[in-house]
Amino acid sequence: MTNQAEELGLSAERLARLDAMLAEQYLETRRLPCTLTMIARHGEVAHIGVQGLADVERGIPAREDTIFRIYSMTKPITSVALMMLVERGLIALDDPVHKYIPEWKNIGVFVAGTHRTGFQTRPPARPMQVIDLFRHTAGLTYGFQLRTNVDEAYRREKIGEIEKAGSLESMIQALAKLPLEFSPGDAWNYSVATDVLGWLVQVVSGQTFEDYLSEHIFQPLGMIDTGFHVRDGQGHRLAACYQPKQDGTISLQDDPTTSSYLQPPSFYSGGGGLVSTAQDYLQFCRMLLNGGTLNGHRLISRKTLDLMTANHLPGGVDLPAMSRSLFSEAAYDGVGFGLGFATSTASHKTLMPGSNGDYFWGGAASTFFWVDPEEELIGIFMTQLIPSSTWPVRKQMRTMVYAALDD
Repeated sequence: MTNQAEELGLSAERLARLDAMLAEQYLETRRLPCTLTMIARHGEVAHIGVQGLADVERGIPAREDTIFRIYSMTKPITSVALMMLVERGLIALDDPVHKYIPEWKNIGVFVAGTHRTGFQTRPPARPMQVIDLFRHTAGLTYGFQLRTNVDEAYRREKIGEIEKAGSLESMIQALAKLPLEFSPGDAWNYSVATDVLGWLVQVVSGQTFEDYLSEHIFQPLGMIDTGFHVRDGQGHRLAACYQPKQDGTISLQDDPTTSSYLQPPSFYSGGGGLVSTAQDYLQFCRMLLNGGTLNGHRLISRKTLDLMTANHLPGGVDLPAMSRSLFSEAAYDGVGFGLGFATSTASHKTLMPGSNGDYFWGGAASTFFWVDPEEELIGIFMTQLIPSSTWPVRKQMRTMVYAALDD
């Protein structure tokens, strides 16, 4: 793709350094099983680098069509789905959530207690609004935060755990019985809020969440390999997932031949349930970069996308000023949060090259994407290592891609 990269204003030689770095630092040292980098500019693919093994135990190489667990890269897709319904006037960002989930009307804010002994609560300062779910200011949490008595209750109830038995509806019912971490709008906490958005898609549209995504996003964009499980006959394309060992190498976390992703789930997680390919996710990113339309299909308007990618943290602050999370998929300084994406508000504070207004997110298995409208640039990174905080590969990739700009 040398000529293609050069025509798109990128140095092919410098992009090749990215693959060499990944091979030297991560693949040869067995820190990652595989890497797939895809860089696009002005709507065209400038670089694809595929290295390593999708299945180390069986010696199966990664390929361009390898299927990956994208975990929280599901969140922007779910967020677009609900904003499509906002555009139809069926739901509004400032609606109280209890309008659509009546059993949540009297949820209180944690004061004291435990899941075992019972909780003491106080009324929230204001009702939870739909926008709080988009921007993680709802007062919800994740069990893996390992921070409070409330997230301990999430762990006991297995709330938001993709592999659990149960359903979206049973998660909503379980959350009705637990307190909020804080009054909506008072803080930012990475949470199951986007799973709740998936439930709202279902309530408002009258379709199941999975059918809505398929009909209104995946099919129009040609995302043929994206869904909540691997389709029949495609199991051989699913990558294995790994976790780090103490010596810095990796061990198997999810075997692709026995993975739960080979069967339809009972819990359709809008926060982290999808599998996809780099090519499919590129289609989604191209739609975003193109102002909400691709291949003659408009999903959302340009102005709606502008709204989604603006910083919606109260007071216009960045994440450090509001975050209570011990874990997230974002570097904090200079980064705000929109409606389903993190967004760079002061790019220089991130200590990485980039542009104000670029937006991004990642997944628990170390996958990552970003869209930079100013440079008309898309970056996608696929691998399978949990947790995503293990290595600084995202920062390295962004730095090296921007170093390849040559126009």
